[in-house]
Order: sequence, then C-alpha cells, then structure tokens
Amino acid sequence: MSISHFTALIWLGFLVVVALIALGYVLVQRSRHRQMLRFSNMELLEKVAPARPSPMRHVPIALMLVGLIFLTIAAAGPTSVQKVPRNRATVVLVMDVSLSMEATDVPPNRLSVAQQAGKEFVDGLTQGINLGFVTFAGTASVMQSPTTNREAAKAAIGNIKLAERTATGEGILTALQSIETLATVLGGAETPPPARIVLMSDGKQTVPDDKDVDNPRHAFTAARLAKNKGIPVSTISFGTDWGAVEIPDQDGQGSQRVKVPVDNDSLREIAKLSGGEFYTASSLEELTAVYDTLEEQIGYETTRGDASRPWLLLGMLLVAAGIVTGLLYRQRLP
Repeated sequence: MSISHFTALIWLGFLVVVALIALGYVLVQRSRHRQMLRFSNMELLEKVAPARPSPMRHVPIALMLVGLIFLTIAAAGPTSVQKVPRNRATVVLVMDVSLSMEATDVPPNRLSVAQQAGKEFVDGLTQGINLGFVTFAGTASVMQSPTTNREAAKAAIGNIKLAERTATGEGILTALQSIETLATVLGGAETPPPARIVLMSDGKQTVPDDKDVDNPRHAFTAARLAKNKGIPVSTISFGTDWGAVEIPDQDGQGSQRVKVPVDNDSLREIAKLSGGEFYTASSLEELTAVYDTLEEQIGYETTRGDASRPWLLLGMLLVAAGIVTGLLYRQRLP
C-alpha cells in the first residue's frame, strides 16, 4: 500500500480527533484506577478484584483506533504511481544490415543473434503499440510499416538480407517518415501518438562520410531532426571491439580479414542529440536485457491512480474486529 500523494490532505486533520480519543481512553482508565485505590479496606478490595485486570481489555479500543487511522488515510484520497500498458504508441525498430553483421564475435554471428533478440523484443511489446521495422546498409528500407501485427514484424526480421556500406542517417530518416505516415493515416487525435525509434547498429557510418557532419543525411543531423519532432532515438551498440569479417578480394582469388569494431561514440552521440538513451550489448543475453528494459519504458506509462481502497477495507475490518472483540471479551463496547 504505497502512497505518493493525497488529493484531500485536509482529512488527515481527523488524526487529531483519533489522538484525542486515545488520550481520553487513557485518562478514563487512570481515573478508574484512582477510584479503586480509594478503598481503605485492602482485604475487601482483593475480594472484589482478586486478580489484576488483563491487558487484553485494551485490544478492542486499540483495533478501533488503528482502524480509524486507516479510514482517515482513505478519506484523504491517497494516490500511488501505477504502471499501465500504453494503448497508443508507435515504435520503429531500425537495424543495421551491413556486411559487418556477419562477424562471429557474437556467436554464431551478429546477425543471427540480432534476429533472435529482435523477435523476442517484438513478442514482448504490449498490444497497443504499432511496431515498424526498418533496415539500413547503403540505403534504408521499410521492411514493415508500423502495425500491431506481431507476426508480420517477426517475419520481416527473419527475411533480412545483408548489403554493403552503412547509412545510419538514412535509417533514422526513413523511420521518421514511417512514423509520420502512420500518424497521418490514424488522424483523429489532437496530437500524434508518442513514438520512439530503437536503432541497433554494430559499426561506423560510411554513407555519407562520418566526418561530413553538415550533410543533411548524416546520422547526427537526423538525430537533431528527431529531437525537434519529439521522437527520441534509443541506440544499441551491438558487438565487440575485436569483431572481424572476411572480405573477398576483387579478383576472387582470396579474401582478407577486416576488423569491424563497434562505434560506441557515434551511437552515444545520436542518442544524446535525439533525447534517447544509449546501450551496449555484446551477447544475446545482454541484447535481450536491453530490449527488456526498452519494453518496460516503451510499453508502459506511469499514471497517478487512486490507492484508497486497501486503506478503506483494512480500516473497516479493524473497526469491525474491535467491536466484535469488545462484545465477545467484555460483553460491551470499549
């Protein structure tokens, strides 16, 4: 029975009345004790009251006083922060499908693990969320427009095709367009549903050049645009610093091993510029844990709800118990 706020705080003033009742009871008991001591014939007193009164005689009034305290709290309108599923939100999962996803530093390889964790993420989202799926390599593609059809989203994740280069900014911009399209289709509401982009990547942007930060297609520019639209981008840096892939030679006679380390700095900056959060993962367990955290953040919202019912019920039970105890033990009310 947690409490974070009261809607009618003035009712807590009734606790003073409860305190006065308790004080009055104590004073009455002391007065009775003094009257008993007025007997001058102690032998007669022992015959009249052969045993010391049991402390149990105070139980009925104690139960009723505690019950009144709980009823007072209920009357003051306690509220608590409650977590409820969202029934109106849009999420776009944006996944890097560049050739570096073939790296086996996350066994069996980055792609397989990303697909497995991505499908689990889809299953874990609350039903009120429209989920879209975008992939990007040299260009970005909408694999699944935002929908509540979870099977369609999982099928799209299972049909990923790898390609050359990494256009992170294109992935963000495509996701933004997908969100805006859904908001236009839905219409009706005064404001579009809250939205978020979840971007998972394993390397540095190559299209446009990562150093060309003024390019309108750059990831940092796209992140600022997302910030202006009120759509945070939560980024996940997936992989390790020692990941590598085999790249065939142009003559097809051999291959060379190329390192594909993760790019934490850029992904952290994207999250910062857009108002999102940055995460790292280098295993299926870690990636799943990140997605679980995002599911909690995205799928639920906190609201302040009425919390008076438990206090009311408990207060009623205690007052009733006090009355019943008084009648059974003392054949009268306290």
